[in-house]
Amino acid sequence: MRRDWPRAVGLLLGCGLDRAFGDPRSGHPVALFGSAAGRLERRLNTRTVTAGVVAEAVAVLPIVALGTALERRGPLMRCMATAGATFVVLGSRTLADEASLVADYLGAGNLPGAREQVTHLVGRVTDDLTETEITRAATESVAENSSDAVVAALFWGVVAGVPGLLGYRAINTLDAMWGHRSDRYERFGKTAARADDAANLLPARLTALLVAAVRPDATGAIRRTVARDASAHPSPNAGVVEAAFAAALGVRLGGRNVYASGAEDRGTLGDGGPPPVTALRSAVRLLGRVSVAAAAVSVVASLPRPGR
Repeated sequence: MRRDWPRAVGLLLGCGLDRAFGDPRSGHPVALFGSAAGRLERRLNTRTVTAGVVAEAVAVLPIVALGTALERRGPLMRCMATAGATFVVLGSRTLADEASLVADYLGAGNLPGAREQVTHLVGRVTDDLTETEITRAATESVAENSSDAVVAALFWGVVAGVPGLLGYRAINTLDAMWGHRSDRYERFGKTAARADDAANLLPARLTALLVAAVRPDATGAIRRTVARDASAHPSPNAGVVEAAFAAALGVRLGGRNVYASGAEDRGTLGDGGPPPVTALRSAVRLLGRVSVAAAAVSVVASLPRPGR
């Protein structure tokens, strides 16, 4: 892990750009990568694990190679590349905006609008969701993506610089596209799902620690809830973060979700009741505090040690 000012300043600038502008509505590099990955999947998917391994390597390795080339430039260029990559891979501002729109629709009593808006955050079937189910879905997305779209990206930026930032986002995107339990992806997407689990193993737990750090009044509840409930979730990482958010917000998350591929039980996380709309707004505020804390930690961790 390189510790120097170009990486530290680049991460700080990238966080600031994400905070100020969020994701562009069209032409986002991650969306372009997703389109290319979709074409690759249609060519290579023979519904075997081997095909999935090949596709994952073909999609991710060139992105890591590009990041490595940028990382080897001079200090100023490396700082700029780090800032640009950080801006591209972070999703804190857009996640908060999308979740806030769900809350706005619900607050206005517009249930059809909320059902449509929450599809921007979750992959479950939303046609018949109640207000409570919509709120839970959006709150769970804010919790899980506080790790996936913020902390994990910065973690890999600290550890590996530009290739870490770009490589992580590629892995996470492929999991979202291929890591499904369906006939098409059950075997082909297994590598994508496992790679994402590995990439998020430490960041998810760091996210829970940051939630506790920014909510010191709920530290005990967060620790107990994560220890007791996280394993009930089918994801080894999402359960940790969602349990931490549930305890911090004083609500209950998890339950039965319906996807295009079928229904899935996500366990029960937390001791409170179903999250009201006010809890969703609180989750957005908590996301903001976690994002600021994660940015601060990443910058400090990247600074050179005194005397070096």
